[in-house]
Amino acid sequence: MRYIDQLISRLEEEYPEALCSLDYTEDWQLLFATRLAAQCTDERVNKVTPALFSRYPTLEAFAEAKPEDVEALIRSCGFFRTKARDLVECAKMLVERFGGKVPGEMDLLLTLPGVGRKTANIIIGDVYGKPAVVTDTHCIRLAWRMGLTSSKEPYKVERQLAALLPPEKSSDFCHRTVLHGRKYCTARSPKCTRCPLGDICPKKDV
Repeated sequence: MRYIDQLISRLEEEYPEALCSLDYTEDWQLLFATRLAAQCTDERVNKVTPALFSRYPTLEAFAEAKPEDVEALIRSCGFFRTKARDLVECAKMLVERFGGKVPGEMDLLLTLPGVGRKTANIIIGDVYGKPAVVTDTHCIRLAWRMGLTSSKEPYKVERQLAALLPPEKSSDFCHRTVLHGRKYCTARSPKCTRCPLGDICPKKDV
C-alpha cells in the first residue's frame, strides 16, 4: 500500500466522521464563519456565530447591516473591523450578483470580499462535494511533518496535496488533519508515542 493510502486509511479509522468543526445551517453561514476563523479558533467562532446569525438571519438582513453593529458582535474574533466590513460587503455581493446563492467555482468565490483559497476550498468541498484541499494551519503542519510537502506556503501545499490525494478523499483528508492536529500532532509537544500514525510518519522537524 502506498504511504499516502496508509495515512488516509488510518485517519479514516481514527476519525470516521470527517466533519467541519464550524457550526452552520446555511451555505452562506459557513462562508462567513470561515472568514471569522482567520487568525481565530473555530471554538471561538462557534461561540460568536449564534448571536450573529440570530441578529442577521438572512443574507438580505446582513446586506443591510451597518459594519459597526456587526463589529460589536464579532469583536472577540480579532481583526473585527476588517471582518465586519468584509461580511457586509460579501452579503451585498451575494444578494446583488449571485441571487443570494454562494457560488461553487473557485474563480467566482475569489471575487467575494475577504475570501481566499482556503475559504473557497471549504465551500467547494463541504457545500458542493467537489474535490478540494483546505490548507489551514493544521493541514500545513501535518503535511510537512508527514513528508507530503516540501513547502509551508499554503498554495504550494495545496497543489502538492492535490497531486497526491485521491480527488474524492481530498476534502475529508483535510478535515481529518485538523482533528488529528488538535488531538495528537499539536504544534508544540506532539504526542508521537501515542499517535496512530507514529510507526509510519517520518516526524519531520518535530
